[in-house]
Amino acid sequence: LLYERHGEAADVVQLKDLEVPKLGDCDVHVKMLAAPINPADINMIQGRTYPLLSPLPAVGGNEGVGEVLEVGRRVKALKPGDWVIPADAGLGTWRTHGVFPEEMLLKVPSDIPMLCAATLSVNPCTAFRLLADFESLAPGDSIIQNAANSGVGQAIIQIARASGIKTINVVRDRPDLAKLVERLMALGADHVITEEMLRKPEMKDIFKSIPRPRLALNCVGGKSTTEMLRHLQPKGTMVTYGGMAKQPVMVPVSAFIFRDVRLRGFWMTQWRKDHAQDQESVAAMMDALCQLIHRGQLTAPACTEVPLQDYRAALEASMKPFMSSKQILLL
Repeated sequence: LLYERHGEAADVVQLKDLEVPKLGDCDVHVKMLAAPINPADINMIQGRTYPLLSPLPAVGGNEGVGEVLEVGRRVKALKPGDWVIPADAGLGTWRTHGVFPEEMLLKVPSDIPMLCAATLSVNPCTAFRLLADFESLAPGDSIIQNAANSGVGQAIIQIARASGIKTINVVRDRPDLAKLVERLMALGADHVITEEMLRKPEMKDIFKSIPRPRLALNCVGGKSTTEMLRHLQPKGTMVTYGGMAKQPVMVPVSAFIFRDVRLRGFWMTQWRKDHAQDQESVAAMMDALCQLIHRGQLTAPACTEVPLQDYRAALEASMKPFMSSKQILLL
């Protein structure tokens, strides 16, 4: 799926037949199996505000899983039959076949569910780092997060649950709220509340059974973020990793002075850049996530599988509000 100019995804992305390039000595020929449509993919195609843009013409998609068909004679770590995912953003995963340098791919176990592998390199990695890198959380501690039904949100609930960390999960009010609450509780959420509830006195009841959170995870911005911050423990940290409301983060001065809260930011693409020479950290994270998948403690987010030729419908569906299901292109 190629785009030759920036604009609305459904307008500029086209399905094109191209020759598969010749295999170089250090290259790997991959048959792509499945690739999701993530908000960052859409942002890169729109080309307006995202700091990472591929040179045009570009193939869409930053995430997905493929099977190795053939390897160049100097490829060491991969062989035909192996499953691989992108080592970094910008690979262009919305395609049936690709030839990539070996260092652009990471091997993953081929005995994990395909949808777990296809959605592994962005959201679960982001969730893992958010929980590991900002506060040292112990079993019994709690965190609070907004957009809890997003791909990252669902992974945070499950990874936290496996570590004994309690989660307070904020979602927008919606027509099928009860169904969403039930689904997040089934994943292991301790509390699911709406943005409106954040402002209500009943919030105090939650903190009778669990401690106030030391960590708040924000991918929305605007009012819900300010309200979430009010429930943080003194010296707690709020990490912003997205801005779905397209509104700034507003913080009362008193939160800084009297409660000494810390505000941080996180971008998975930057983390990968910073750790490009530190393959041990990357391998340890992937190994921990694959172990959780093997144990049934981490599942793929709610997905809708779409054949490649129906890509336009999938792109449009991924832009709809209250979309709790990730569109996955089957390649």
